Amino acid sequence: MVNVTLICVGKLKEKYLRDGCAEYIKRLQTFCKINVIEIDEVRLPDNPSAAQISACIENEGKRITAKLPSGAHLITMCIEGKPLDSVELSQTIHKVGVSGVSSFAFVIGGSYGLCEKVKEQSHLRLSMSKMTFPHQFARMMLLEQIYRAFHIINNGKYHK
Repeated sequence: MVNVTLICVGKLKEKYLRDGCAEYIKRLQTFCKINVIEIDEVRLPDNPSAAQISACIENEGKRITAKLPSGAHLITMCIEGKPLDSVELSQTIHKVGVSGVSSFAFVIGGSYGLCEKVKEQSHLRLSMSKMTFPHQFARMMLLEQIYRAFHIINNGKYHK
């Protein structure tokens, strides 16, 4: 069975997001073993300096790196990443799986972004859109897209 790890900076604060994510996690269990790891956000003052933001991103990056599963195909969510549609994402997951990789790790950084060292380790830098979304909302969107990808791979009816 495929292992999917989702590493996210920050906890889900809104009930509707927790409920939505829980639903997609439940649905994904048909296709894979799913594990969501939350990394605590670094607290910054209201108007942080560039140095404080940089230190925050580096700190979060070290904690993300410590949680990355060994041998996983790493996909980082980045605004500068490559945009894929749902079919292209499913094809990517399928192609990697057929090559013998059975573990995927997706990473969503914090509100200030993702550490460059983490991005450099990734096999794919993925962008959801040119638009900006709250990283907590992005988690639910990503879980839905992973679920959709598995349905496409398995010729399910979910994707239309």
